[in-house]
Order: sequence, then C-alpha cells, then structure tokens
Amino acid sequence: MWSIQSLLFIFCISLRCVTSAVGMINVTGYVGREVNVSCSYDQSYESHEKYLCKNGCGSSDVLITSKSKASKTKYSIYDDNSARIFTTTIFDLQSTDAGKYWCGVTRTGKDIYTEVKLKLVQDRCCDTVTKVQSYEGYSESISCRYESQYQNSLKYICRGNQPSTCLQQALITSDNKQNARFRLDDDKVLGTFTVNINSLTRNDSGSYLCGVHRNSELDVFSAVELEVEEWCCVKSTKINCTAGNPLTLQCPYPPQHWDNRKFLCKGDHRNNCSDMVTSRSRFTLQNDVASSSFTVRITELEAADAGTYWCGSHSQWRVGNYTKIELSVFLQHTRKIPDAALYVVYTVPPILLLMCLLVTVYKNRCSRVNEADDTMSRNTPKEKNIEEVMGAAESGGGTAPGYIGRTQEAKLKRTTLRRNNPQNGRKGGIYVELNVVRVGQLIIVKESNVVPVSKQKLPESQFGFGRAIQRDGVKE
Repeated sequence: MWSIQSLLFIFCISLRCVTSAVGMINVTGYVGREVNVSCSYDQSYESHEKYLCKNGCGSSDVLITSKSKASKTKYSIYDDNSARIFTTTIFDLQSTDAGKYWCGVTRTGKDIYTEVKLKLVQDRCCDTVTKVQSYEGYSESISCRYESQYQNSLKYICRGNQPSTCLQQALITSDNKQNARFRLDDDKVLGTFTVNINSLTRNDSGSYLCGVHRNSELDVFSAVELEVEEWCCVKSTKINCTAGNPLTLQCPYPPQHWDNRKFLCKGDHRNNCSDMVTSRSRFTLQNDVASSSFTVRITELEAADAGTYWCGSHSQWRVGNYTKIELSVFLQHTRKIPDAALYVVYTVPPILLLMCLLVTVYKNRCSRVNEADDTMSRNTPKEKNIEEVMGAAESGGGTAPGYIGRTQEAKLKRTTLRRNNPQNGRKGGIYVELNVVRVGQLIIVKESNVVPVSKQKLPESQFGFGRAIQRDGVKE
C-alpha cells in the first residue's frame, strides 16, 4: 500500500509538472525576418541549463541549449540571470517554422517546460491606405488612430511598408516628440497621434507606417501614402533685357487678394528670397485692382539684377498666388557676334571691291575700243594718203620698222616720216606724222598731220629702231 506521504509527493510532482506546462506563450513573426522567444523561470534555476525544443523534446528535437558550444546560424540563445529570462532568437523565418515549441529548464527529475506557439505573417501592411496630398514647401500633418488600451503605449512613424523594421527605423517616437522637420503630438482623449512634417520636398513622397508598440504581440500599424507635388505657378516666364534699360514686371493675383500685401522677392527658392521692393530704391510697386494685377518697375537694370524672382499676394504661398520670373541681363559690349555674321563682315567687302574693280576695267577697255572705232571713222577720207606712204616705204627697200613692228603689245604709237618736197628736192620737205594702232593681229596706220619743214635731221622713231625710209634715192 502506498503511504499518504508517498501519494502526496507523487501528486505534488505531477502538479508541478502540469503547472509548468500550463502556461503558453504566443509569438508572431514575419516571414523572412527573425523572432525572439522569451521564457521566464523561477529563482534558484539561474545556473541550470535552458533550451528550446520542438515536438516531444527528445534529444533529437532540441534546437539549441544555453550551454551549447556549437555555432548556430538558425538559432541563438541568451540567458539573463538577473531578470531570470532566457531568450531564443529564430532567424530567417519560413512558413515551415510556424508551430509549437517548448522552452525547457533542466533539473533533477522531469524538466520544466513552457509551451510556445509561433505564428508567421507576411512582412507587409496594410489592406487600407490613407492618402495625403500636399505641395513642395508646405507643412503637412499625418493623423494616426489607435485603440484606447494603447494610450500609454509607444507611438512612432517610419517610412516604407515593412512592419518588421519600422520601430528600428522610426523617424520620430512619442518618447522623442521633436526631430528636425518632424513633430509628434499624442491626443490620448481622441485616441489619435499626429505627425507634422515641415518644409516638404518631392523626396518626402512615399509610403509611411504609423505604429503602436505592443510588448507581447506584433505592433499595430496603419498605412499612409504621402504625395508631394511640385509647387506649380499661375505664370512662369523668362525675360531677357539689356543693362541700363528700365523693365516693368507684371504679376497677376486672385481677385479675392485685392487687399493683401503684394510683394516681389528674389532667390532661387521662394522660401529663401529677399524682398526687393522694400530693400531696393530702384524697384517700385504699383497695384491695379481693376485688372487684379500689380506691376514692379525696375529703373536702370544692372547685371546683378539677373536671377529668379517671385511675386505674389499671399504670405502662406498657396498655389495660384504667385508668379515666377527668370530674368537675364546682358551687357551691350559683351554680346557675342555670331560666327556667320563675322564671316559676312570679313568676306563680303573684299568680294564687292574685286567686282567693282573688274567692272571698272571692263568699262575702260570697252571705252578705248569705242574711241578707236570713232577715230577710224573720222580718218576714213585719209586712207588714200596712208596707202601712198605705205607704198613709198615698200618701194624704198623694206618695211619701216618704226610703225609696223608686230611684236609690240596693242597700244597707240607715234612715228615720223620725212617726205621730199617735190618743188625743191633736198632743199626742203615735210614731216608726215602717223598714228599706228595694233589691235591683236590688225595694224591700223592713220595720217594725223603734215608739217612743212626746212632742212632738219630726221628724228628717230619712237620705237627706237634708228632707221629711215629710202625713197627715190633720198634718205628720209
């Protein structure tokens, strides 16, 4: 028979084993990521071996132990003796990793076990997405709701659509409410926390996750899609002007802004520009309510006036309340002459000059030919006398080289013959002046003058041959 003490001992051992197995830990992880399984143990077990196992926890089912020396790429374990919690990490989770696990603590007799149920979900969020639209340079608020039981939980926001790393990559949290352009405000009464983003840029566009941290389960998320559009103009224009000249800029504005302060500022970005009307005496502004526009006149433009200008009628820079102007100012003496123009300047005048010279030469030659023809016409009656002179030359024994040289260029030559005076023979005579014209192969001989003279020496021919004509035995 069993004694009462033996029965009580067996009952206590059984109860302790059952009690140690009654507790269950639910763990959820993301596919492709890692998950931590944390299990607590009682005092006096700090030095005992801890382990994680599956199925029946036989020797082949043990995945990792706290005293294992082998390197594990799939599992790791850490025992915090002060907190009496050991944590096992499972890496690179796959769908086959889901299921039941056991946290074990070795001891004399039967080990202590805690059941762990691992659930896996895809690393993405969410089925519902809130869309927010804004513009460059604006400030925008993103509102995130949560349930009342999470009033004191950590709130945060991150970029992207991956819940598993959101907390580690948080842009701002409720513990640190201000971070550069981001600010987080938590309204616990309304159950909403708001994240405000200042000075938006196009790079701020994208997906965001609002997160609420939970210690024993996956964090709660809501998705937001932010679209930041370019700050579009009512009118954008480019103006080219010359330094020293005046310029008038015209800026339209919405009719409802007729009483708003109008401004013109200069700068690469509208959020960083200087008011030109108040800081420059050369800039004057005049409002025309009837046309819903105002003009800015600039006197005597300077090279430094070139740049980007913004004119508007609303201090909040709302879309549709401004005009963008890109002004270029050129100096007169620095304007570059195109290569084609330089070619015309340097080549056309010489060509025109050459053409003028050719025309002049042509006209002169034509004029000289015409004059020769006219002279021939006038001296036609004298051809008989010329023939006599030519005959006298031939009868005298040769051709007078003084007036029929064929190798000379075409030009007017003048020579002189002395003819005997038939009345007194050698006692006197006459000079016959001949004009000889050579045009190509044609030789024209014209008698131009007959002068009576006394005994004189016959002058040499202008051709320089030094010969005289023989006639009737008299040297002429």
